[in-house]
Amino acid sequence: MDTQPEVPRIVVGVDGSPSSQTALRWAVRYAGLVGGRVEAVTAWEVPGEASWSAPAVDAEFDEEEAQRLLVEEVRDVLGEDGASQVHERLVHGHPADVLVDAAAGAEMLVVGSRGRGGFRRALLGSVSQQVALHAPCPVTIVRPDVSAG
Repeated sequence: MDTQPEVPRIVVGVDGSPSSQTALRWAVRYAGLVGGRVEAVTAWEVPGEASWSAPAVDAEFDEEEAQRLLVEEVRDVLGEDGASQVHERLVHGHPADVLVDAAAGAEMLVVGSRGRGGFRRALLGSVSQQVALHAPCPVTIVRPDVSAG
């Protein structure tokens, strides 16, 4: 019986921050090296539930609009060709929980060191710190690309 090896799945947290954009680019490069596929995951919470939300999701949440913004974010960061290689997922829940769950069975989880959270003064970033502690796979925390800005 000839079975094909499973393609490595690389999960990356995307929240619209410069740090997550750098993490997305890093995840795509890594996936290219290992022959993997990238799954860009954005978590959303109803405003008022917590201090973090999906890209540009504020007082009036529209799931369809948020999904469109996620796809647009990936396209803006990677270009049309790069974006075609990424699967985007919008999931309801706390970002750290969503990413840890999404990482089940993944080869790697990639996150930026700081996101869009309301408490930007946190040392590492609460989401990156939580996924580093609880993810079921290796985690890469990507620092912002200081040469880009």
